[in-house]
Amino acid sequence: MKHRIVVLGAGYAGAYVAGNLARRLSLADTEITVVNAEPDFVERLRLHQLAAGREIEARKLADVFAGTGIRLHLARVTAVDPNRQVVTVADTDGDGELGYDTLLYALGSHVADHGVPGVAEHAFDVTGRPSALRLRERLDSLGRRGEGGSVLVVGDGLTGVETATEIAESRPGLSVALVARGELGARLSAGARSHLRQACDRLGITVLEHTTVEAVEATRVLCADGTVLASDATVWTAGFAVNPIAAAGGLEVTETGRVVVDRTMRSVSHANVYAAGDSAYAIGDNGRPLPMSCASAGSTGRQATEAIVGRLTGRKTGNVKLDYVGNHISLGRRDGILQMVDDEAQAKPKYVAGRKAARIKAGILTLSLWAISHPTFGLPKRKRRLAAAPDTSAEIRVAA
Repeated sequence: MKHRIVVLGAGYAGAYVAGNLARRLSLADTEITVVNAEPDFVERLRLHQLAAGREIEARKLADVFAGTGIRLHLARVTAVDPNRQVVTVADTDGDGELGYDTLLYALGSHVADHGVPGVAEHAFDVTGRPSALRLRERLDSLGRRGEGGSVLVVGDGLTGVETATEIAESRPGLSVALVARGELGARLSAGARSHLRQACDRLGITVLEHTTVEAVEATRVLCADGTVLASDATVWTAGFAVNPIAAAGGLEVTETGRVVVDRTMRSVSHANVYAAGDSAYAIGDNGRPLPMSCASAGSTGRQATEAIVGRLTGRKTGNVKLDYVGNHISLGRRDGILQMVDDEAQAKPKYVAGRKAARIKAGILTLSLWAISHPTFGLPKRKRRLAAAPDTSAEIRVAA
């Protein structure tokens, strides 16, 4: 009987791992199934661009996995039972179960409302293609009115900054405001922070610092200090949250629901479960948790791949570098910031800004999509056969 590998989620982490496993493991011994709710690969790094009006082609997962032997199951994951080693899914035929021998949990994240009333009912977000398109339709409707409109972006993290600047540049007829809980760009170096302010001024973005939103309504936002802000479209970018499926299934998770893993991305509570991407709570080489990001999806995905291949083939598992070197922020189409960070995750004084940073960011986006679309490029052509009895102990042998 073949060893069943099930990958939950086909985002940056899940799609990458699935493709690499298919190339490195013999299909005579393994059966790889990817479960994803949507038929397309979602370029999450570009969803703010899609919302603002750019045409972003959706790459079909069937095309991404063509020729790899991977089975694509279009379904929504509703439960995981690591004790029975089954996953419950819902598709057009109803509910069903998939059994597995090895599971990669990579369901990613979604917008976090932090319990703020009205976010779910009235706010827009850019954490998924459907939600980004819904925001785009709203912006289109405001443009058709011919009298402008106000867009309020809540949250000054990377997603908030990129969304606000993209909308302001692409739709100059709209009034855009950005709400920051503290100082705008507080995690950036002084020079990068100054460049960000200049970009907001250039694009006509109103920045509201040291402002906390307590409620979102259909046409306005209520702030903690009593301020009421009019808004025709409120975009919520105040952080991310993970699906509670892992916690409900009994996997060891953090308070926020992320799967706790060891250095090899193996669940600390269930030896045949791995996690990667935003769903994984992984400690980087600097001793700090890796942030939710595309970069972290890449490193945790590579490490999970090494661990799974090593365990199943009886070979040692090498360490993949788990570091976070910086943030790349687009400020519209022709401007950006590349901010490097040190081992303590603090901004270094040196940064890159302007058109050069924008070109670097564009290159990263292109490379990321290409890597997902060509998951087996550059990998050894020799496929490894599985060991007679794959190691299922709690420990993994790690190469020095």
